[in-house]
Amino acid sequence: MVTVINGDGLILGRLASTMARRALDGEEIAIVNVEKIIISGSRARVLGNYYHKRERGSTDWGPYFPRRPDHITKRTIRGMLPYKRPRGVDAMKRIRCYVGIPVQFAGAAMEVPEDVHMNRLNNPQFVTLSAVCTALGAKF
Repeated sequence: MVTVINGDGLILGRLASTMARRALDGEEIAIVNVEKIIISGSRARVLGNYYHKRERGSTDWGPYFPRRPDHITKRTIRGMLPYKRPRGVDAMKRIRCYVGIPVQFAGAAMEVPEDVHMNRLNNPQFVTLSAVCTALGAKF
């Protein structure tokens, strides 16, 4: 059974750490509406950080950093897993990220974890993941 998580208004780092822990425990997770996930901080600082991550690598050697919101979310979750070990590889296979709501999850009950919700945001400044990806040049 797949647990469907609605990413609308959730904080990226807290969501990633929670989903990494649950995937390591063996839970199958599908995160929908990843373009509506938020990143706390001023717009200039957040965009500067992600632009630096994107420009650090080269097309020949890397490191390669994604532009799309579903790929950035999965990359953030990967950073919180032992992804080079078999346990982490299996956990990564249990996580799926989607832009919008796909047809197979249209009528499914969606869970919103309370510990990662925007209500716990200390800083009133935030940027949505879709704004970051658009600034990086993504077309989704």
